[in-house]
Amino acid sequence: MNLGRRIRRHYKVGEGYWFAPKMFGWGATPVTWQGWLATLIFAGLLFGVVYATPGTYIKLVAATPIVLAFLLLLARKTEGGLHWQWGPRDR
Repeated sequence: MNLGRRIRRHYKVGEGYWFAPKMFGWGATPVTWQGWLATLIFAGLLFGVVYATPGTYIKLVAATPIVLAFLLLLARKTEGGLHWQWGPRDR
């Protein structure tokens, strides 16, 4: 089977999931429009909080709930959950 087909099959998710686990390592990739929108909103909120907040520690305190909320969403909307991957799922 060619590599392109294996990669496309790896990043295909079931209904209700927005992210697919990365092929190698820990993490997930947005594969639906909802996943991309959630990622853009997360990045925008984080960027806005970091640049609108004055002190370093206040930035950390303000950014922490945003990061934790996104990680929780990522864990719930990733097919198969978040865990370390050692290659394609079909092995």
